[in-house]
Amino acid sequence: MNPRLNTIDLIVADLEAAMAFYARLGLDFKVDPQAPEHAGCDLPNGLHVMLDGEGFRTPFMPGWTRPQGGPRALLCFEFDGPAEVDAAYADLTGAGHRGIAAPFDAFWGMRYATVADPDGNGVDLYASLPAS
Repeated sequence: MNPRLNTIDLIVADLEAAMAFYARLGLDFKVDPQAPEHAGCDLPNGLHVMLDGEGFRTPFMPGWTRPQGGPRALLCFEFDGPAEVDAAYADLTGAGHRGIAAPFDAFWGMRYATVADPDGNGVDLYASLPAS
């Protein structure tokens, strides 16, 4: 058996708010005309990302409740350079999204920052630091 991870599905409280957040990172979600609480986005690397409103997804998952506390998973976006990480962090936090970790130079050789999407999911922004 060789399963392939090809889709990530996020359950969101507000589909429009989630789509607007991820649009700031360049993701172009399309709402499914057959299911207005479901949207999808195909990425150039072959990954498909879905956003499902709580009302769409939860009937299929009896007993589901919204997670509490810190992010349980992180979506990680790679940028071409450190300045782009700083700019994306400033754009997202300037638009009112919660910063979790302000941009910093990590010991593993990357510029790193983390913000929360509208549902509290962690979103990492990173780029390799120039070789010294």
